Amino acid sequence: MKKPEKHITGKEASASNDIAEGASVPFVGDSGDACVSLPNAKGTRKKGSKEAKSKRAPVVDLSNITYLDPKVDLTFKRIFADHPDLLINFLNAVMPLPADRPIVEIEYLPSELTPSTPTKKYSIVDVRCKDKNKRQFIVEMQMFWNSEFYNRIVFNASKAYVKQLDKGDNYHLLQPVYTLSLINEDFSKSKSYYHHYQIINREDTGEVIPGLEFVIVELTDKFYAETMAERKLMILWLRFLKETNENLKKLPDELKKNKHIRKAAGLCKSAAFTPEELQKYNADKEYIRIEKALIEGAKRDALAEGRAEGEAERKELEAQIAQKDQDLAQKDQDLAQKDQVLAQKDQDLAQKDINFVNNTYNAGVSVEDIAKYTNLTTQQVLNIINPLIKL
Repeated sequence: MKKPEKHITGKEASASNDIAEGASVPFVGDSGDACVSLPNAKGTRKKGSKEAKSKRAPVVDLSNITYLDPKVDLTFKRIFADHPDLLINFLNAVMPLPADRPIVEIEYLPSELTPSTPTKKYSIVDVRCKDKNKRQFIVEMQMFWNSEFYNRIVFNASKAYVKQLDKGDNYHLLQPVYTLSLINEDFSKSKSYYHHYQIINREDTGEVIPGLEFVIVELTDKFYAETMAERKLMILWLRFLKETNENLKKLPDELKKNKHIRKAAGLCKSAAFTPEELQKYNADKEYIRIEKALIEGAKRDALAEGRAEGEAERKELEAQIAQKDQDLAQKDQDLAQKDQVLAQKDQDLAQKDINFVNNTYNAGVSVEDIAKYTNLTTQQVLNIINPLIKL
């Protein structure tokens, strides 16, 4: 049987905090003791039952772990896919929605994320929903940045936008699709960690084509809690996602004061999970670690390959330059030899002129006639005959 869609209103969102903590969903109080029964794939396990005790075998050692990382598939979906009130509060805090049109009710939609490689299903998690105004929201947590990121989020948002209409429907029925991407790595050179993208007129940025909007948040060292003070709730949510992990022993007081974040933190407590769920969590973390190692290895290989190619190109260029230098040196040597040959020819011609002048002068030919025969000036002839003779 198809699971009924989940709906929640603003008032119900507020009330559901207490309901979820005390009744039908897994929740752990600040003391760390389980408060409710926790359903699993095999049925409902009641606290204190023999079955429950038998399943508490030390499969995973969590003696020193209080909180699990909310960015991992299991915890992320437990917080935002199982608790509409938390997703509503989170989206209203983070998304740039019109002040007069906050989200008050949502309906979950099936995930359509199709990773390009099998391991990416562990490092990319998405939750989808639409509100009562039929605006759609795609929320995804991505552990690693990759070159296909922009293409993928635009493709997914565009597909969701197009699928709103059946054949023959009018375009005015289309409602905006918002994408919120949380990334656990730096991806831009900008100093800002919060990036809001729209389709705008570049000459007049006030002109916006509605339909698709994207918000990308970098949960990295770029994020400073002191920034964007006017959006305090957003900062608290982002701090929760960034700071909560296996190393956190106690939730900071400023986060604990907010009931929604306090509830989300309770859902991340390791005591709220069955051993089987903890095994899955650790398996997901291991897959993420493996994917990170593969990505870093690929980067190192690409860098090494690039360096090798660069070194080969450098050596080839150096060889080409050396060859050109050698060719130029050879040309210079050839030119020098040609200059020597020409100089020798000039010297030989000059000696012929001297011999001719001396011989003809000794034969009684006048200086003027010798100049006519040799194309020399009279003075040049006289200089040959006797350098001391001047006109």
